[in-house]
Amino acid sequence: MLFDIIKSPSFGRLMEAHVRDILIFLFESDQNFGILCKIEHLTFAPPLPEDISREFRAMTLFFLAGYTFESARLENNILYFEAGFGQENIGSLVSVPLLSIVQVIIDDTPAFVNLAMPREESVNVTIEKKEGVKNSMSSFLSNPENQKFIKEPSKK
Repeated sequence: MLFDIIKSPSFGRLMEAHVRDILIFLFESDQNFGILCKIEHLTFAPPLPEDISREFRAMTLFFLAGYTFESARLENNILYFEAGFGQENIGSLVSVPLLSIVQVIIDDTPAFVNLAMPREESVNVTIEKKEGVKNSMSSFLSNPENQKFIKEPSKK
């Protein structure tokens, strides 16, 4: 059920619109913030050296403050900002598709959480879903205390 919702394109569009509205609000309020993103969807121009890019985790936090905040802009459902990386402060323009933003963080507190899956991540979940329901039901039935929750078929 939840999995069907989070992979739905219409839910993705809703989350994308919501994060866009939040970012616009934060820019208009001159409020610095962090974004926790799926690094695989980001691009860097120019590309970062391998020794820097390999240090990124699958989920990476960027804090937009100072020049990085001032350089940030939204265009076509992508957040762009300039940032310096590594000890050499190598500059790069970072492109962040809005659906790759998992959280927007203000003062160490998540102000937005995105559960939508980017479209290219839609995987063949039919088998996974059926197996998950089967495994979940097996776990549920293996506990004798849960027998009271099983409805008996009504006799007519």
